Amino acid sequence: MRPHVIMNAGMTLDGKIAARTGDSAISSKEDLERVHRIRESVDAIMVGINTVLADDPRLSIHKIESDAKNPLRVVVDSHGRTPLTSRMFNEEGETLIAVSLKADPERVERLKEKATVVVCGSGPVNLRCLMKKLYKRGVRTLLLEGGGTLNWGMLKEGLVDEVRVAVAPRIVGGRDAVSIVGGEGFPTIAEGVALRLKKHYLLGRDLILEYAVERGG
Repeated sequence: MRPHVIMNAGMTLDGKIAARTGDSAISSKEDLERVHRIRESVDAIMVGINTVLADDPRLSIHKIESDAKNPLRVVVDSHGRTPLTSRMFNEEGETLIAVSLKADPERVERLKEKATVVVCGSGPVNLRCLMKKLYKRGVRTLLLEGGGTLNWGMLKEGLVDEVRVAVAPRIVGGRDAVSIVGGEGFPTIAEGVALRLKKHYLLGRDLILEYAVERGG
Protein backbone atom coordinates (compact mmCIF):
# COMPACT_ATOMS: atom_id res chain seq x y z
CA MET A 1 0.00 0.00 0.00
CA ARG A 2 1.11 3.55 -0.71
CA PRO A 3 -0.29 7.10 -0.63
CA HIS A 4 -2.35 8.62 -3.44
CA VAL A 5 0.14 10.96 -5.13
CA ILE A 6 -0.74 14.24 -6.84
CA MET A 7 2.09 15.69 -8.89
CA ASN A 8 1.64 19.44 -9.24
CA ALA A 9 3.69 22.11 -10.99
CA GLY A 10 3.57 25.58 -12.43
CA MET A 11 5.26 25.64 -15.83
CA THR A 12 5.74 27.80 -18.90
CA LEU A 13 4.11 26.89 -22.17
CA ASP A 14 7.32 25.16 -23.22
CA GLY A 15 7.32 22.96 -20.12
CA LYS A 16 9.94 24.76 -18.01
CA ILE A 17 9.60 25.02 -14.24
CA ALA A 18 12.68 27.26 -13.93
CA ALA A 19 14.79 29.37 -16.26
CA ARG A 20 18.44 28.54 -16.94
CA THR A 21 19.41 30.95 -14.12
CA GLY A 22 17.29 29.00 -11.64
CA ASP A 23 14.57 31.65 -11.49
CA SER A 24 11.28 29.85 -10.84
CA ALA A 25 8.88 32.76 -10.31
CA ILE A 26 6.23 31.32 -12.61
CA SER A 27 3.13 31.01 -10.44
CA SER A 28 0.60 33.82 -10.30
CA LYS A 29 -1.08 34.85 -7.04
CA GLU A 30 -4.17 32.89 -8.04
CA ASP A 31 -2.14 29.79 -8.76
CA LEU A 32 -0.23 30.01 -5.48
CA GLU A 33 -3.57 30.07 -3.68
CA ARG A 34 -4.68 27.02 -5.68
CA VAL A 35 -1.53 25.15 -4.63
CA HIS A 36 -2.05 26.01 -0.99
CA ARG A 37 -5.62 24.73 -1.19
CA ILE A 38 -4.16 21.42 -2.35
CA ARG A 39 -1.66 21.51 0.53
CA GLU A 40 -4.58 22.08 2.86
CA SER A 41 -6.20 18.83 1.65
CA VAL A 42 -3.26 16.40 1.78
CA ASP A 43 -1.34 14.56 4.49
CA ALA A 44 2.16 15.30 3.16
CA ILE A 45 4.13 17.48 0.75
CA MET A 46 7.24 16.04 -0.90
CA VAL A 47 10.16 17.76 -2.63
CA GLY A 48 13.68 16.79 -3.60
CA ILE A 49 16.92 18.15 -2.18
CA ASN A 50 17.57 20.25 -5.29
CA THR A 51 14.35 22.19 -4.64
CA VAL A 52 15.37 22.75 -1.02
CA LEU A 53 18.82 24.01 -2.01
CA ALA A 54 17.55 26.22 -4.85
CA ASP A 55 14.39 27.71 -3.34
CA ASP A 56 14.55 27.13 0.45
CA PRO A 57 10.75 26.56 0.51
CA ARG A 58 8.68 26.80 3.68
CA LEU A 59 6.49 23.84 2.65
CA SER A 60 3.59 25.04 4.74
CA ILE A 61 0.11 26.50 4.29
CA HIS A 62 0.64 30.26 4.32
CA LYS A 63 -0.81 31.82 1.16
CA ILE A 64 -4.41 31.33 2.27
CA GLU A 65 -6.43 31.61 5.46
CA SER A 66 -6.70 28.10 6.85
CA ASP A 67 -7.31 26.30 10.12
CA ALA A 68 -5.71 23.13 8.78
CA LYS A 69 -2.49 21.80 10.22
CA ASN A 70 0.58 21.89 8.01
CA PRO A 71 1.07 18.61 6.16
CA LEU A 72 4.08 16.44 6.90
CA ARG A 73 7.07 17.85 4.99
CA VAL A 74 9.05 15.15 3.16
CA VAL A 75 12.45 15.78 1.58
CA VAL A 76 14.12 13.18 -0.65
CA ASP A 77 17.79 13.72 0.15
CA SER A 78 20.00 10.71 -0.56
CA HIS A 79 23.20 12.22 0.86
CA GLY A 80 21.68 14.15 3.77
CA ARG A 81 22.54 17.59 2.36
CA THR A 82 19.50 19.45 3.74
CA PRO A 83 20.77 22.67 5.40
CA LEU A 84 20.01 22.85 9.10
CA THR A 85 19.06 26.51 8.55
CA SER A 86 16.27 25.66 6.05
CA ARG A 87 13.15 27.80 6.49
CA MET A 88 10.89 24.75 6.70
CA PHE A 89 12.35 23.94 10.12
CA ASN A 90 10.84 27.20 11.42
CA GLU A 91 7.32 26.15 10.41
CA GLU A 92 4.86 24.31 12.61
CA GLY A 93 4.53 20.60 12.01
CA GLU A 94 6.87 17.72 11.31
CA THR A 95 9.61 17.28 8.72
CA LEU A 96 10.82 13.91 7.46
CA ILE A 97 14.11 13.54 5.59
CA ALA A 98 14.57 10.40 3.47
CA VAL A 99 18.22 9.46 3.02
CA SER A 100 20.07 6.44 1.68
CA LEU A 101 22.93 4.44 3.15
CA LYS A 102 25.26 6.80 1.26
CA ALA A 103 24.46 9.65 3.65
CA ASP A 104 27.22 10.67 6.06
CA PRO A 105 26.32 9.26 9.53
CA GLU A 106 27.43 12.43 11.34
CA ARG A 107 25.31 14.55 9.04
CA VAL A 108 22.34 12.26 9.63
CA GLU A 109 22.71 12.64 13.40
CA ARG A 110 22.63 16.43 13.08
CA LEU A 111 19.54 16.24 10.86
CA LYS A 112 17.80 14.16 13.53
CA GLU A 113 17.86 17.23 15.78
CA LYS A 114 15.57 18.97 13.30
CA ALA A 115 13.60 16.18 11.63
CA THR A 116 12.66 12.53 11.51
CA VAL A 117 15.16 10.68 9.33
CA VAL A 118 14.36 7.45 7.50
CA VAL A 119 16.74 5.33 5.43
CA CYS A 120 15.56 3.88 2.12
CA GLY A 121 18.01 2.23 -0.25
CA SER A 122 21.77 1.96 -0.66
CA GLY A 123 22.13 4.31 -3.65
CA PRO A 124 19.59 7.00 -4.48
CA VAL A 125 16.58 6.96 -2.15
CA ASN A 126 14.35 4.01 -3.01
CA LEU A 127 11.05 5.78 -3.69
CA ARG A 128 8.91 2.64 -3.41
CA CYS A 129 10.40 1.98 0.01
CA LEU A 130 9.71 5.58 1.01
CA MET A 131 6.07 5.44 -0.11
CA LYS A 132 5.54 2.29 1.96
CA LYS A 133 7.06 3.91 5.03
CA LEU A 134 4.94 7.01 4.60
CA TYR A 135 1.81 4.92 4.27
CA LYS A 136 2.67 3.12 7.51
CA ARG A 137 2.96 6.55 9.15
CA GLY A 138 -0.63 7.33 8.13
CA VAL A 139 0.05 9.33 4.95
CA ARG A 140 -2.81 8.59 2.56
CA THR A 141 -2.50 11.59 0.24
CA LEU A 142 0.75 13.20 -0.87
CA LEU A 143 1.40 16.33 -2.91
CA LEU A 144 4.52 15.97 -5.06
CA GLU A 145 6.08 19.39 -5.68
CA GLY A 146 9.26 17.98 -7.13
CA GLY A 147 11.76 19.29 -9.57
CA GLY A 148 12.45 17.47 -12.81
CA THR A 149 14.61 14.77 -11.22
CA LEU A 150 12.19 13.72 -8.48
CA ASN A 151 9.18 13.96 -10.81
CA TRP A 152 10.92 11.61 -13.24
CA GLY A 153 11.77 9.15 -10.47
CA MET A 154 8.21 9.02 -9.22
CA LEU A 155 6.71 8.68 -12.70
CA LYS A 156 9.23 6.03 -13.75
CA GLU A 157 8.33 3.94 -10.70
CA GLY A 158 4.59 4.27 -11.37
CA LEU A 159 4.02 6.14 -8.11
CA VAL A 160 1.98 9.09 -9.45
CA ASP A 161 -1.84 8.97 -9.60
CA GLU A 162 -2.70 12.52 -10.73
CA VAL A 163 -0.90 15.28 -12.59
CA ARG A 164 -2.01 18.89 -12.17
CA VAL A 165 -0.26 21.75 -13.95
CA ALA A 166 -0.71 25.47 -14.25
CA VAL A 167 0.47 26.57 -17.68
CA ALA A 168 1.68 30.16 -17.62
CA PRO A 169 1.53 32.15 -20.88
CA ARG A 170 5.30 32.49 -21.24
CA ILE A 171 8.06 30.79 -23.21
CA VAL A 172 11.60 30.87 -21.78
CA GLY A 173 13.49 28.19 -23.69
CA GLY A 174 16.99 27.11 -22.73
CA ARG A 175 18.63 23.71 -22.98
CA ASP A 176 19.74 24.11 -19.36
CA ALA A 177 16.36 25.28 -18.08
CA VAL A 178 14.63 22.76 -15.81
CA SER A 179 11.68 20.92 -17.34
CA ILE A 180 8.74 19.56 -15.40
CA VAL A 181 10.17 16.06 -15.89
CA GLY A 182 13.89 15.43 -16.31
CA GLY A 183 15.94 12.27 -15.89
CA GLU A 184 16.81 9.95 -18.71
CA GLY A 185 13.24 9.77 -20.01
CA PHE A 186 11.44 6.89 -21.64
CA PRO A 187 13.04 5.60 -24.85
CA THR A 188 9.83 5.78 -26.89
CA ILE A 189 6.66 7.85 -26.86
CA ALA A 190 4.58 4.68 -26.47
CA GLU A 191 6.36 3.89 -23.21
CA GLY A 192 5.55 7.29 -21.74
CA VAL A 193 3.03 7.78 -18.95
CA ALA A 194 -0.50 7.90 -20.38
CA LEU A 195 -2.85 10.53 -18.96
CA ARG A 196 -6.59 11.17 -19.09
CA LEU A 197 -7.79 14.77 -18.89
CA LYS A 198 -10.26 15.18 -16.02
CA LYS A 199 -10.64 18.94 -15.79
CA HIS A 200 -9.40 22.17 -17.33
CA TYR A 201 -10.13 25.81 -16.61
CA LEU A 202 -8.67 29.31 -16.71
CA LEU A 203 -7.36 30.77 -13.46
CA GLY A 204 -6.36 34.37 -13.94
CA ARG A 205 -3.77 34.30 -16.72
CA ASP A 206 -3.04 30.57 -16.36
CA LEU A 207 -4.55 27.43 -17.86
CA ILE A 208 -5.07 24.70 -15.25
CA LEU A 209 -4.98 21.10 -16.47
CA GLU A 210 -5.83 18.14 -14.26
CA TYR A 211 -5.08 14.60 -15.40
CA ALA A 212 -5.48 11.09 -14.03
CA VAL A 213 -2.68 8.62 -14.70
CA GLU A 214 -3.96 5.69 -16.73
CA ARG A 215 -2.62 2.44 -15.37
CA GLY A 216 -1.42 0.06 -18.00
CA GLY A 217 -1.67 2.88 -20.52
